[in-house]
Amino acid sequence: MLPHEKEMVKRLADKPFALIGINSDGDRSVVNKILEREKITWRNVIDGNTQGPIATAWNVHGWPTIYVLDKEGKIRHRDLRDDELEKAVVKLLAEG
Repeated sequence: MLPHEKEMVKRLADKPFALIGINSDGDRSVVNKILEREKITWRNVIDGNTQGPIATAWNVHGWPTIYVLDKEGKIRHRDLRDDELEKAVVKLLAEG
């Protein structure tokens, strides 16, 4: 998914869009190495582990879990991938 996410972030750079990663891969130094190695440029929050507070609050049981939120913060889609994900985001952006 990373190649598509990277391209989507580039294509939507001038739009009111944000991709935010919630990372459950361990401590900050481990996560920072992953972000650097994979050249991930978008914001990431470190949730510690798979039982972290964010994963628990958002009812995440598998990785990756993807939520698409609208400008009001309402969840509009869950677990879309690749082209379906981008189409949903572009449609929400068109709604204004």
